[in-house]
Amino acid sequence: MTEIPPSEHSSGLQPGQLLARGTCRHLIGHGFATVEELVPAPGLRVDVMALGAKGEIWVVECKSSRADFQSDQKWQNYLPFCDRFFWAVSADFPLELLPEETGLIIADGYDAEILRVGPETRLAGARRKVMTRKFARHAALRLQALRDPGVTAAGLSPAV
Repeated sequence: MTEIPPSEHSSGLQPGQLLARGTCRHLIGHGFATVEELVPAPGLRVDVMALGAKGEIWVVECKSSRADFQSDQKWQNYLPFCDRFFWAVSADFPLELLPEETGLIIADGYDAEILRVGPETRLAGARRKVMTRKFARHAALRLQALRDPGVTAAGLSPAV
C-alpha cells in the first residue's frame, strides 16, 4: 500500500470512498465481488458489501477519521446482514477505537490488507437469499447506469 498522493485527493473522491476503492480492489484478490453503498434495509447503507464464490457475505464500513467513527451509531445494525463485519481504515487511524471483535482492514486508494478477520456469524438461508438478490440487482443497476447515462439515480433507490 502507498500513501494517497495529492493528485488522488483531487480525483473528486472523498477519503471514505478512497478507502472503499482500495478495499474493493483487495477483496477481488480474495475471490469476492463487491458493490458500494448498498442499502440492506431502510435507513441503512453499507459502504462495501462483498459476495464470495461460496455465497459468503461480508460488510465493510470505511472510516476516514476518529470523528467519522465516533459519529457512526448504527454499525451494529449491519451485523444481521452479513456473515462477517469489517472496518476499513487508513494506516494512521487510531486502531484502539475499533472493537476487537470485528474485522480490520487497512486501506488506501489503491489496495488494502486484512489485518484481522472478525468472527463468522452465518446468515440464515432466507436472509442470505434476500441479500444475494439485493446485491445482484444493485450491481446490475450500477452497470446499466454506467452503460446508459440516461438511467437515473431512481434506478438505485433503497427498494433495490
